[in-house]
Amino acid sequence: MARRRKGRDISGWLVVDKPAGISSNAVVNKVRWAFDAKKAGHAGTLDPEATGVLAVALGEATKTVPYITDALKAYRFTARLGQATNTDDAEGEVTATSDTRPTDDQIRAALPGFTGDIMQVPPKFSAVKIDGERAYKLARDDEEFEIAARPLYVESLDMIARPDADHVTLEMVCGKGGYVRAIARDLGDTLGCLGHVRELRRIWSGPFEVEDGIAFDLLDQMAKSPALDEYLHPLEVGLDGLPELRCTPEGAAKLRHGNPGMVLASDVEYGDEAWASFDGKAVAVGIYRAGELHPSRVFNH
Repeated sequence: MARRRKGRDISGWLVVDKPAGISSNAVVNKVRWAFDAKKAGHAGTLDPEATGVLAVALGEATKTVPYITDALKAYRFTARLGQATNTDDAEGEVTATSDTRPTDDQIRAALPGFTGDIMQVPPKFSAVKIDGERAYKLARDDEEFEIAARPLYVESLDMIARPDADHVTLEMVCGKGGYVRAIARDLGDTLGCLGHVRELRRIWSGPFEVEDGIAFDLLDQMAKSPALDEYLHPLEVGLDGLPELRCTPEGAAKLRHGNPGMVLASDVEYGDEAWASFDGKAVAVGIYRAGELHPSRVFNH
């Protein structure tokens, strides 16, 4: 018999302003404990030294994680020019240096080459799998290996500040699967000066903004109290990028059992993915076909 998971049946999204020095999974575990929740997961890993938006889903909201993972995200980061590291960030060992320093105009001129649909080689210290092994494990063992370039959509990459000759602060909006460390590395290579990420902060992820985030320290202070529940966003926020279809009571009943259910008329086109709601709550996500939603995910809340 399967073991029953202990905890509360609580659903929703919590935006955590992740501090540096802790892993994304550790944040999720702390959130699960603080809410005494049965189930939790996050929508997009942040490196341990990165800060900012970490969106944590509880309960039924975990079914909406893919939609936040696929959404655009924004990062503000400072690149250290003149140094390359083996991890492409400040945590690694310096592997090469350069005395070259680009001008502000040279940096701005290089940025368009990193926007649009680009190909990016992830850092060797990353969770990418190489023949079944994590790249970072191979890198720690000094194994020789190559990582294939991957497609990435970058909506924008702008220079925000130039604190000094050795540093530049940039802001990037990109799709899923992007490595900011690789952007800093490749920009440094393009400019002929080398580079790595010194500081990194995710300022928004899909509908979630860092201003909405709860400080990590408050999770201990407010753990298992009704006041903490007030910070939860409805699971429906995770469906922000999909069109909403209202359904009839009969349609809602059918959808909750995993069957196609009638939805009210809208401008959603045949074959589009959408979500159905009843009395303001999400019932299901699925494909719209001729007045019905054919569910792929059903919510029980």
